[in-house]
Amino acid sequence: MPLLTHHDIGTGFPIVLGGSYLWGRDMWAPQIELLSRHYRLILPELPGHDNDLPLSAAFTTPACLAREVGRLLDALGIRQYAVAGLSVGGMWAAELALQRPEQVRSLILMDTYLGAEPEASRQRYFGMLDMIEQLGCIPEAMAEQIVPLFFRPGIATDDPIRMTFRQRLLSWPRERLLNAVVPLGRLIFGRPDRLGALKDLDPETTLILSGEQDLPRPLSEAQQMARVIGCRLQSIPGAGHISTLENPAFTSVQLDAWLRQSLHVAC
Repeated sequence: MPLLTHHDIGTGFPIVLGGSYLWGRDMWAPQIELLSRHYRLILPELPGHDNDLPLSAAFTTPACLAREVGRLLDALGIRQYAVAGLSVGGMWAAELALQRPEQVRSLILMDTYLGAEPEASRQRYFGMLDMIEQLGCIPEAMAEQIVPLFFRPGIATDDPIRMTFRQRLLSWPRERLLNAVVPLGRLIFGRPDRLGALKDLDPETTLILSGEQDLPRPLSEAQQMARVIGCRLQSIPGAGHISTLENPAFTSVQLDAWLRQSLHVAC
């Protein structure tokens, strides 16, 4: 059984897109529409996210996820590629670039943080995960706590993207929650501090994008990572954690422009 499933869309130079915890490939929908015109997009799926795969016991850190993505790319015969990762996707994307610097031509880290999870939020998230494990579901009251974390403050409660995400949380099957989603959450929020390792990334081929109103991954964390790497940081106005959907036009333009520049692709 494969440890990861994936989507393969478009043709051209390969771009690997790593998504957020609790989301599927739809979080990249605007970027897929734009980038698939010029690039081959590889979207690895997290275990239990739009699939029934359990979290492998071999996955204990984001670096383990990165190694499995590397094996997936090897199996696809892909030797050179760019990587853009958001949230946990950014965590393993950075690890992939550290593991395979000769293969990763360009790296975009979005709304992510390679340091350890701050203690207060780590305890809060682990408490939620314990309750989900006990109940075998995400109760409505908890969904009302989780949903606002992914969006800018003040977003309308009837915003279609927000409502769709809320329904996704409430509809998750018990087996997926217990076999993949909960243990993956513990992997993410219990991750080791890898901030210091970022100094080994190439600042010339690394870009950080961060929603100006990201609640779980505030702009200050992105600024800290940019200082360690010595790379460019671009904030995304009007966006929280899922910047790809909250300000899709701005985010897509930034991604496309950076890829053209760093990969030397003609317009």
